[in-house]
Amino acid sequence: MSAETKTELTTVYHVKGMTCGHCEGAVSSEISELPGVSSVTAVAKTGEVTVVSESPLDVEAVRAAVDEAGYELV
Repeated sequence: MSAETKTELTTVYHVKGMTCGHCEGAVSSEISELPGVSSVTAVAKTGEVTVVSESPLDVEAVRAAVDEAGYELV
């Protein structure tokens, strides 16, 4: 049997409009639903959302998820 190496990709997005923990949760929840996403960390103070995924995500899919949460991907 061959061991398959699993690599994960970390991408940082900038989201406009987050001001609190509730905002962070809303954005994280929506992005977490995208296929291949293993973790999401949103920080309202900086507007940064760090996403760990199995492969590169489609930016438009991320934008749609952020829009669904009520914020803007910049």
